[in-house]
Amino acid sequence: MKGVKKQELPTKPCLVCGRPFTWRKKWEKVWEKVKFCSERCRRSKGTAPGDR
Repeated sequence: MKGVKKQELPTKPCLVCGRPFTWRKKWEKVWEKVKFCSERCRRSKGTAPGDR
């Protein structure tokens, strides 16, 4: 990802809130496993509207 413009970074939707989130350097090695945009969404994964 070195030398890539911010607009060109990969994105994916959060499984809880559905908002798109962008690749971060700390997720470089585990990007395929990242599912949530934030710690708050990760903690509330069982309360998503589709889970009720």
